[in-house]
Parts: sequence; structure tokens; C-alpha cells
Amino acid sequence: MDILTWAALSADEQKAALQRSPLIGDSGLEQSVRAIVDAVASRGDAALKEFNQKFDGAKLVNISSANIDSLRLSESEISAASARVSAELKAAIAQAMANIDVFHSAQQFRPIEIETQAGVRCELRSEPIEKVGLYIPGGSAPLISTVMMLALPAKIAGCEKRVLVSPPPINDAIVYAASACGITEIYQVGGAQAIAALAFGTETIPSVDKIFGPGNRYVTEAKRLVSQDGRCTVSIDMPAGPSEVLVIADSDANAQFIAADLLSQAEHGPDSQVILVTDSEPLAQAVNQALASQLAALPRQEIAATALKGSRTILVKDMQEAALVSNRYGPEHLIIQTRFPRDVLKHIRAAGSVFLGAYTPESVGDYASGTNHVLPTYGYSRAVSSLSLADFSRRFTVQESSAKGLLGLGQAVMTLASNELLDAHKNAVAIRLASLKD
Repeated sequence: MDILTWAALSADEQKAALQRSPLIGDSGLEQSVRAIVDAVASRGDAALKEFNQKFDGAKLVNISSANIDSLRLSESEISAASARVSAELKAAIAQAMANIDVFHSAQQFRPIEIETQAGVRCELRSEPIEKVGLYIPGGSAPLISTVMMLALPAKIAGCEKRVLVSPPPINDAIVYAASACGITEIYQVGGAQAIAALAFGTETIPSVDKIFGPGNRYVTEAKRLVSQDGRCTVSIDMPAGPSEVLVIADSDANAQFIAADLLSQAEHGPDSQVILVTDSEPLAQAVNQALASQLAALPRQEIAATALKGSRTILVKDMQEAALVSNRYGPEHLIIQTRFPRDVLKHIRAAGSVFLGAYTPESVGDYASGTNHVLPTYGYSRAVSSLSLADFSRRFTVQESSAKGLLGLGQAVMTLASNELLDAHKNAVAIRLASLKD
């Protein structure tokens, strides 16, 4: 990777050094995705089957066929797919599920009920979102782990309808993990068209209230478009696009470990991005050497090599400046491999998920530590949080005022309403106070 010295860069050059992959931001992307969304909104299943054939080479049934259920996996297909999964993989899935369950169950909402002043009671309550759509990327890297990261929190939160979509043909392990997590509705459709189906609904796929899951730039753009489309009412979890990692390392760090962590994200896709921030030029050079040797042994080396072309190393004067650079970038994943990682952590303000020390590779969070790996990208971690149990629920407030409470609060409310020139607001209080004098 190119090595840049932060202090030697101009303000514009520093900004350019933290830009995402040049593969992101194609000017024609919105137009292409909008055409797909509009086709699904107007033609439903027929459009989905056409896109399955066009983008995934999967011809489920003849488009004119009355058998519209072919998009959905049957119980027998789910059972057959599950039976093909090895015992070893099932055991690994079980261990990961257990840890994810423990961490997310600990996030259960605790209602708040408090008397703010005499006779005035306020509450904060939470209810699960009724219908959720879970998008699981497929393609060259079927993300089995994403099934657990989405389906388990949805189940723990109590979401009544949980719909899973993934590009055909769906990997057997994805089907098994979904079934193990309590998902019974599995549909063979991916990409922007799957997001549109979840938003608008089709003859086969039901519409949902909220869509979850990471994806490529087409999926990310589709999520943005449907969340702003007046023809449907659907929300999304977050901007979660191509994967990225930033590693903060000092001279004590292990160059082989760092290279392995960088490549673990670079292999996700050609539009992934990895960045090393260090105060040691010898380490930066050693990491580049380790990247070359490790890359040569990877089956997905072509993908990773393309991602590395849009990646870089940044040299800083110390770990405090390293934290500053990281906060400006706002990485999806942040690995801190330094002598005292928690000292660096004190200065971190923006990251989707943080991994501390030499023996906490990003891979453990991706799969089985228990935290969620659905995280904001593109720098949105400066304002958007990692996925948690709360995202599968909606919170609302409750207030109750007794006559005594209104007597104590009413004058303040009427004064504020009057100064806002909202006389009906004032009158809603005044008419009640007058009745208490009768």
C-alpha cells in the first residue's frame, strides 16, 4: 500500500487520503437502482424472476407460470439444505449463536417510569417492530454470520414476522443458520430488487416495516431510495455498504497480524477499503512485505488486490494523532494493536466496532465473540451506532397528569404556548384549569 506522511499533506490532501474507494459513488448508480426499484414496485414477482435470471443466472420458473411460490423455499427444501451442512459447521454456528444470544439478551430494554413533578408521571416504553426484513448477502462470499447477527436479535426483541432474503442459489449453511435462528420465511432473491420487494411487497414476498442487513453499493443505494420513497413506508437500519477496516498500530505491533487483518477485509470485495495508521515507518514497510506474501496464498487474491489499490498507510507522529486520523475517517471496524490499546481507546470517538490488542482480530467480531457485525460504513460511524437489540424495537413515551399535576404545570404550559402564538394549545390547558375551579 502507498505510505503517506500525515503532517506532510495539505488539508486537501489529508481529505483525499481519507476518501473511500473510487468504486463508490458511480454517477449512474442511482439511476440504475431506481429503475430496478420501480420495476419491482410495478411488476412484483415477474420483475424479481427476471432480475434473478439477469443478475444471478437463476431461472426459478417460467415467468408466466402461476407458480409464484417458487421464490420462497419450502419446508422440505429448508430441511434438505440443513441436512447437507456438516456437523462441524453446525457446531461452530451453535457456539456463535450462544455468544450472540448472551450479548444481545443483556441489552433487553428496561422501562423508565418517573414522576417529574407532583402529579405528572412520564414513561419510556418499548415494543418490538412487528415486521422486519433481513437481507443476507450471497454472491462469492455467502455471509452465514450475518444471518445470526440479524435473525437472533430480531427473535430476542420479539419481532413477530421475520422475513429473510438472499441471492439465489442460497447457500445451504445460510438456510440452516436461518432455520436455527427461528426463520421460516426464506426467499430466493438478492440485490436491489430484494430491497424493493421488502419495501413494497409482491405477490409472494410481504412488505415489512424495517429492512436490515449489509450489502454492496446497489443494495445500499436501494435501501436509501426506498426509505425516501413516498409510495411505501419503510425504514432501514443504517448505511451499511462495502466493508472497511482501519488499524492503529505502534512499533510493537506484529506486522504479520496487521497484514492478515487488512486482507480479511480486503477480500470482501473490490470496493472494500483498508487503512493502516502508524507512527512507525519500519512497521509500515514490514506490513507491505507481509501483505505481498499473504496475498499470494489467498484464493480471493484478485478481489483483495483490487481493494488494496484503493487503500493506504498513513504515518503519524504519535498515537494521539493516530486517533485523530481515525476519528476523521470514522471506520466501520477499528483495530488498535498497540502496547497500551486502552490508552488509545480513550481518544476514539467514531467507530462501528473496536478490537483491542494483538489477539483480537476483526474476525472474532465478524463471527462469534457476541457483538454485532452489522456496522455503519462511509464514515457514518461518526453519528450512527452499530446494530443492537434496540434497533429491532420502537420506543415511545407515555405521560399522565392528575388534576393536581395540571394545576402545578398548567401555567408554565400556557405561558410557553402563548409566546409561541399557539392559542389553541394554551386553551387546551386553560379550559381544564377553569373546570377545576367550578
